[in-house]
Amino acid sequence: MEEGKESPWEPKLITFLCNWCSYAGADLAGVSRIQYPANTRTIRVPCSGRVNILYILKALQHGVDGVLVSGCHPGDCHYLSGNFSARRKFAVLSRLLEYIGIEKGRVQFSWVSAAEAGRFAEVITEVTEDVKKLGPAKRLVKNIG
Repeated sequence: MEEGKESPWEPKLITFLCNWCSYAGADLAGVSRIQYPANTRTIRVPCSGRVNILYILKALQHGVDGVLVSGCHPGDCHYLSGNFSARRKFAVLSRLLEYIGIEKGRVQFSWVSAAEAGRFAEVITEVTEDVKKLGPAKRLVKNIG
């Protein structure tokens, strides 16, 4: 890269992935060498229903540009109803984020099964593009350091 030229901005994303489906889908995407943006940091959780809203708010507070929570398809949850719990939490979180001024699309939710490696790559690409359009996170970000 030439001196004095900055590289284009790339968003920082955090993904909370269900161990049984979405994380396995991500693993299959990697093993299958399916290309998707590499600007995500993954946190594996036992179930998408176990993702606390405070984890998402804390990630945004620390300067993450976007968050994705992904779990099993409805009816396929390893813990029977965890993904239904996640869906209810996400509905509440969406209204909270709107109230505090966080742009729609900065936090997203999806269903990806263990066999959907291509779907996982599509979701990551879509979320990255959506967050790129929004630009760097400015609201709720706490200056640390």
